[in-house]
Amino acid sequence: MATPATVTPEIRQRILAAREAVWRAWFANDRAALEKMIPAEAIAIDDGSSEWSNRAAILAGAKTFADSGGKLVRLEFPRTEIQVYGNTVIVYTAYLYEIEANGQRTTRTGRGTEMFVRRGDDLVNVGWHLDSAK
Repeated sequence: MATPATVTPEIRQRILAAREAVWRAWFANDRAALEKMIPAEAIAIDDGSSEWSNRAAILAGAKTFADSGGKLVRLEFPRTEIQVYGNTVIVYTAYLYEIEANGQRTTRTGRGTEMFVRRGDDLVNVGWHLDSAK
C-alpha cells in the first residue's frame, strides 16, 4: 500500500470518468449523483475562498450555482497525473471551465489536487484543493 500501483489505461479511464462526473454533477446540481460521489467526510479547499467546505457546503454551492441560472459550457482537463496507493487515488490536474451566467461567459483555469477512495466498486471524492492559474 505504500508503493504506487501501476495505473493501467483501464484504471486511468475509470478514474478520469469519476473525476469528470463529480465536476459535471456539481455544475448541474445533480444532488443524487453528488450525494453518491461525495461522502460525508469530504473536505474541499476552493480557489478564492478562505473557508474550507464540508459536504453540506459543497452541496449548497452546487445549488447556489444552479439557482443563479449558471450553466457549464465547457470543461477540460489539459493535464492530469495520477497516483494510486492501495484504495487511495490522488489526481493532480490542470482544469479549464467556461460557464454562462446572465448572458455572459466566463472562463476559469487553475490547478487541482483531488483525492478519491475506492469503496467497493465505487470511487468517491473525499476532498480537493483548487487554485487559479497565474
